[in-house]
Amino acid sequence: STSKYKVTVGEVQRRLSSPECLNASLLGGVLRRAKSKNGGRSLREKLEKIGLNLPAGRRKAANVTLLTSLVEGEAVHLARDFGYVCETEFPAKAAAEFLTRQHSDPTELHARKNMLLATKQICKEFTDLLAQDRSPLGNSRPSAILEAGVQSCLTHFSLITHGFGSPAIIAALTAFQNYLVEAIKGLDKMFLSSSNSHPSGESGTKSTDKEAKHRK
Repeated sequence: STSKYKVTVGEVQRRLSSPECLNASLLGGVLRRAKSKNGGRSLREKLEKIGLNLPAGRRKAANVTLLTSLVEGEAVHLARDFGYVCETEFPAKAAAEFLTRQHSDPTELHARKNMLLATKQICKEFTDLLAQDRSPLGNSRPSAILEAGVQSCLTHFSLITHGFGSPAIIAALTAFQNYLVEAIKGLDKMFLSSSNSHPSGESGTKSTDKEAKHRK
């Protein structure tokens, strides 16, 4: 079955404004309006009734992508499903085990773990930043948390992707963070097995020393 998504006046206003500045033809396609001889004029008249102005003959400002055809409800739904798949289906453990085997030199294990921990921290900082994005969606205009300069850039990205962008990047980074966690676990197991092998060697050395002293 095909889901129907409500398009708010605020969303239409965003599609008519920068950065997209959609024309009547593109906006009609986004709103799933059937093409007709006077479709553009009919759409402009309907928009005027709700206080929105769509000049005749205007040119779009942004490049058209597959995301252009999505309304915000679809884009957010797609991002949510993508996040779920990244969380549940991405082979983080298999990837971590494979790459850990490629870097199993005992002299490099500590340095590699430090790199993984540092990467995990940087990744978390960036994910936390994106999670604070308060770009408008639907009828909501949440209060900004971030500095205006950063938020305005994130809002531009959100307007181009219609709410898909930041959540999708967070989803991909979550999959990457899961890989990092598994990789660190793999190294910890290698450290553990290595430390377990050393004590026996030490005890053997001590017993040998005792035997030597006894013979003396």
